[in-house]
Amino acid sequence: MFNLKRKKQQTVDTIDYENIPQHIGIIMDGNGRWAKRRGLPRSAGHAAGAKTLDKITRCAEKLGVRYVTVYAFSTENWKRPKDEVDSLMKLMVDYLDDYKRVLGGDNIRIRIVGRRDELSEEIIRKIDIVENATKDNDKITLVIALNYGGREELVSAARKIAEAVKSGRIAPEDIDEKMISDNIYTSFMPDPDFIIRPSGELRLSNFLLWQSAYSEFWFSDICWPDFTEADLHRAVIDFQKRNRRFGGV
Repeated sequence: MFNLKRKKQQTVDTIDYENIPQHIGIIMDGNGRWAKRRGLPRSAGHAAGAKTLDKITRCAEKLGVRYVTVYAFSTENWKRPKDEVDSLMKLMVDYLDDYKRVLGGDNIRIRIVGRRDELSEEIIRKIDIVENATKDNDKITLVIALNYGGREELVSAARKIAEAVKSGRIAPEDIDEKMISDNIYTSFMPDPDFIIRPSGELRLSNFLLWQSAYSEFWFSDICWPDFTEADLHRAVIDFQKRNRRFGGV
């Protein structure tokens, strides 16, 4: 059952620390709506959402989650008004500049996945700095999906495999699920056990399409800037009540 509304009373259920999802994907939705309700520019909502990301990443680490992947900017988001896109890119630059104070100092590894060819040289350079600086951190890995699209990711993987076939390094019959998984952006981590989407939307929006084949989903009407540690706890408790059969009986 989806938890669509935040309950005023605290749940009597408790978290089972022996059954924590190891990888949580989050579609950080509702920043614009949050800002509009307050008469603020959309950029203020995105800035508030960035602060929520810091808080939820630390909370996830305390729970024992090993990976958190967040949808920061999709390949389709370039269609948004230029001023909003520019604001989002500036926010990303500021976030990467401030990584040590925000998250890097907490022994959190940061990885960025998605197409880089459409990003500015400044952002690409800062991504390289942050990834290199945090590569040995081992508490939790925060994966930021930036200029990311699930379909584009699969096209990219298919091209890599096609080139390997063309060069004679592999035969077509060698292609299997593992080979595809090994050629997508997230090959360095397990598929997500659990995907959370706040803001009331009930869709994936091109996020981790291949990886989410057996993910559990949790939807909420809470806008991302209002998402709290208690909301993450409620979501994890709901995850723990589900029977994950992976196609079995």
